[in-house]
Amino acid sequence: MSKWNSPTAWSSLLDGSACPICVRGHPLDILETMGSAWLTMSEDAPMPGYVCLVSRVHAVELHDLSEAQAAAFMSDARQVARALSVATGAVKLNYEIHGNTLPHLHMHFFPRYPGDPFEGGAIEPRRVQQPVYAPGQFSDIRTRLLAALRSGRSFRTDGIGGA
Repeated sequence: MSKWNSPTAWSSLLDGSACPICVRGHPLDILETMGSAWLTMSEDAPMPGYVCLVSRVHAVELHDLSEAQAAAFMSDARQVARALSVATGAVKLNYEIHGNTLPHLHMHFFPRYPGDPFEGGAIEPRRVQQPVYAPGQFSDIRTRLLAALRSGRSFRTDGIGGA
């Protein structure tokens, strides 16, 4: 049953007073602290290279952020996307913002690969039953992602070339 059906529980998540991220002061599995957000990465993931960008400001919707906060969040999202593309060699990245169970603004990044279990369709994380990483693969992608993030903090905005 959704917490939407309990107005009290849902309200306390919306205002942040029962938000586990706000109560704890941060999300789990932080890989990197960025300008407006934390980047998280866990070995328990639906796709190799999956990461989540979690706003450091409690907001439910993207439009709840101020213009400056939204611009900073989207800038962080661009940096993550670029670094994730480099680190994983994905043929495509899927981006999702939901907040249906945890209404604290966060963006999911799903690298897509030829032959992935969801090729040609949407990612369905609940269908993933087994670990998605081969031995050593998580550590390798994590290391490459951190290196790409740290080397690409500033990059060209004309769409040509790298840092």
